[in-house]
Order: sequence, then structure tokens, then C-alpha cells
Amino acid sequence: MNEPESPSGRPPIPFNVPAQTGRELQYIRRVFEIGKFSGNREFTGRCTGWFERHFACPRALVTSSGSHALELSALLAEVGPGDEVITASFGFSSTANAFALRGAKLVFVDVRADTLNLDEERLGEAVTGKTRAIVVTHYAGVSCEMDSINELARARGLTVVEDAAHAILSTYRGRLCGTLGRFGCFSFHETKNLHCGEGGALLINDERDVNRAEILQEKGTDRARFYRGQVDSYSWVDLGSSFILSELGAAFLFAQLEQAERIIADRMGSWERYRIGLAELARAGRVELPVVPEHCGHNAHCFYLKALDRKERDALLASLAEEGVGAVFHYIPLHSTEAGRKHGRFHGEDRVTTRGSERLLRLPLFYGLKPDQIDRVLDAVTAFYTRH
Repeated sequence: MNEPESPSGRPPIPFNVPAQTGRELQYIRRVFEIGKFSGNREFTGRCTGWFERHFACPRALVTSSGSHALELSALLAEVGPGDEVITASFGFSSTANAFALRGAKLVFVDVRADTLNLDEERLGEAVTGKTRAIVVTHYAGVSCEMDSINELARARGLTVVEDAAHAILSTYRGRLCGTLGRFGCFSFHETKNLHCGEGGALLINDERDVNRAEILQEKGTDRARFYRGQVDSYSWVDLGSSFILSELGAAFLFAQLEQAERIIADRMGSWERYRIGLAELARAGRVELPVVPEHCGHNAHCFYLKALDRKERDALLASLAEEGVGAVFHYIPLHSTEAGRKHGRFHGEDRVTTRGSERLLRLPLFYGLKPDQIDRVLDAVTAFYTRH
């Protein structure tokens, strides 16, 4: 079937195309051959083994979504009613939901103007006697300033949870994101660098959390210990849920994990082509481009630009749509939403969050994006600014 034409008369360039490596169906057929489809079996083991080798963590659990990885971390951190959890307002609802579901009050803080990550300089003033945890999101695969954040957390006795949904294999001062807090949470939604449609993973970085994490993931039972022959039978021992990815999802995911470096290298090439192609507009002050601090290694999760204001951003979005370019904006600040107002509050002054959100536009970026497609996007952006 021929691709539908865009208003420009050319094939559209989608915002995202979920990656495929070529081995997904082979591994899914293996699941059918074995005839065991529920989770925590062969391919789940292959995935968790990959994480434990690459991240050198005591334990990794593959979950049914990134949201469930976050919810599991909230249970393990024993967040509950009366607690406060600090996080950035510029983020996704799953990050907030996981802790609000435990009855915690969310305390939203502003983000940095350069990386759009939680502003570590605003963090200390938001901590109260009720604060239980700090949840950081490594936006666009660029790490938060984890040394400062962890130093504050240690001094105040707080748990640090990393929402590393964007940051698979990204680094901070040579250390992998996801290993920098007590818990690291990943998403394998189809919009992420590596995916299985819907999936996630939880890295457990403290050995003391391993046993309870396995219990909570297995509906509150000690089933994992039973499978290892450590108990004669398994039973209900704690409150938990079914935070388990099926073998079909794990088989798909393992095919992606095997090719993680190749997929990310391909995306990095596209990201760099955008950066070079838009450098002149940035030097002229027409747009702002992503900032990656020298001590951070990113993974090309997304390429964004910041326009002058919301009016210009929306006009650029409309212009790109006319050219068949699937650009999108990103988060509506959580503190400004109905649920955000009900379950949280913004601490301090909103200097960057709202304005940054209103200016931001994400360009197409996916595994297999062709250089000529990138050039079309660049031409369309440049043409807009030439006209305006």
C-alpha cells in the first residue's frame, strides 16, 4: 500500500516509528514453542540478566509498564498518607500518580532553564519534616544533577527514585542513569528508544530491598523463593500486585535489548544531524537547542527546540504539519492540571516550568529515520523562520 500523502504532496514523516530489530517474532515463536506465557520465565530471565550485567545492580525486575515500576518503587519506599514527595512539575502523570496513589502529597518544584530537569538549587527549600522521597526525571535522556540531589537526600534521610524512562544507557559522570538512586525506573512504551509496546523495569540498587521487591511484584507472595527452592510452598506474605511483564512482552523486549547500542547509535546520528542543521538558527537567537552538560552522556531520546513563545511554537507546529512533519509539543505542567491541583502544590516561583513547556517542540526522531527525512524537517523549520 502506498503511504498517504501529506498536505505538501509528499509522504508524511511520522513523529515516531517503534523500533524493530528483526528478532522479535523469532523470540515470540520460541515462547509459543515452550508453551509458557506468563511472566518470570525464560525471556524474563534473559531481560533481567541483561539489566543486572549492564547496570551491576543487585536485582532488576521487568514490569508490565514504566508506571508499574514507579508504583513498585513507591511501595518499597513505604510512601503513605501524610508524606510529601518532591518532583518536577514538568513531567509525565505516571511519575506523580505512583506516589499520589499511596496517599502522598506531591510537592512540585521548578526546573532548570538549560536541561528542563528538576532544579537542584530549588530542592532544599522544598524539603519539610513530612518529605519522604525525591523523584527525579532525566528529561530527554539527560541526567539530573545527581551528586547535589543525593547529598541533600543523605543529609535529610530521604529516598531518591529515578524516573529514567527517557534515559536507558544515559550516564552521569560515567555512571549509568537508573543506578544513581535507591530505585531506577525504566519504560519500554513504544515511544521509547527500546520498547515492547508496553513494559518497564525496576532496578533495585540496595540489596536490602531485593526480597521484598520480589514479593510485591508477585502479588504479595514469596513465589520467587519457591521457584528457587528456598521454601516448600509459596503463600501470601505482604501486600503487592501483579507488576509482571508477560513472556510475550519479555521476548519482544529481549530482542531490543540485544541491539540497544546499535539502536541508540542510530538515534544519536539523527540527533547530531538535527543539532548541526539548526545551529545557525540557534546562533542567530531564533531558537534554543537541547543542552547536554559535559559530564552527562545522553541517549538521543528526543530532539527538541524552544521557540520564542507559545504563539510562535504553535505556528511552527501548524507549519510543519502542512509539510507533513509529525512534530509535537510535550508535557502540560503537572501543577496546572486538575489532578495536580488536587494532589499537589507548587513550591516557590514558577520561573521556567510553564514558559519552557509552552515554548518546546519535539521533532521526529526514531530508529531508522533517514538523512533525507531529517533534511526535509530541517528545511521546513528553516523555511518557517525565513518567513517569520
